[in-house]
Amino acid sequence: MNTQSLRPPGSDVGILLRRWRDRRGVSQLQLASRADSSARHISFIETGRAKPGHGLLLRLAEQLDVPVRERNTLLVAAGFAPVFPETPLDDPAMGTLNGELERLLAVHDPNPALVHDALYNVVGANRGLLALVSGVADHLLTPPINTMRLALHPEGMAPAIRNLPQWRALLLHQMERQIAVSGSAPLADLYEEVAAYPVVDSGALEPAAHAAYAVPLLIEREGVQLSFVSMLTTFNTPLDVTVSELAIETFLPSDQETAAALRDILGEIRPPEAGPGSR
Repeated sequence: MNTQSLRPPGSDVGILLRRWRDRRGVSQLQLASRADSSARHISFIETGRAKPGHGLLLRLAEQLDVPVRERNTLLVAAGFAPVFPETPLDDPAMGTLNGELERLLAVHDPNPALVHDALYNVVGANRGLLALVSGVADHLLTPPINTMRLALHPEGMAPAIRNLPQWRALLLHQMERQIAVSGSAPLADLYEEVAAYPVVDSGALEPAAHAAYAVPLLIEREGVQLSFVSMLTTFNTPLDVTVSELAIETFLPSDQETAAALRDILGEIRPPEAGPGSR
């Protein structure tokens, strides 16, 4: 994947707007129609002959599905103040959200679950998740813990993933889609790093462990093969940059054997030391 093509060439609002429009495959006429403007005015903005008004710029960003963080970037490039706050998770204003996330993660036990940000850094996890990281090198468990490094690094979970080539391809494709949507240079850097990791030999795939409805994650733990399907949940209509970039990932057992094994091993795991808001 050529991630260089996804990096913004400059901070001029016209350049940024044109890049988002090209990324979404929308013509000037289509965008103008959706945002109650004219193709001529859109063209003038993109070429620097006109400056967009505050309201129009937000409408254009909404119609182009620009991520919340990048909407602030567009506003600043046009000479306006950012309108979407970026509140740290350890801010007192996030207390209620952190508490609810902790309760949500706990409710998922014994099924592994975690909360990560836009760069896949873990901001919260439950006891069930610790069942998946047994044997991982200490340096991969030093905050901020990154789920992509954790999964694909040769000293991480990769040797225990029985269908590593298949799962690795899915994770890389997921990152490619997110880079295309967000245009995030830091995420492109992370992609280049983890894509370069050597693919370790994780052993033979057990065909019987396949879930009929989704590609499973097959992990061996102490001689037992665990089979999961992954589910991602995000916040609807967020108005804060931090919240807009949070995702809850849950690993659901794809067979009864995995469900039973999780119940058996949950008592062996100590609770995590930190919940959401800690890095």
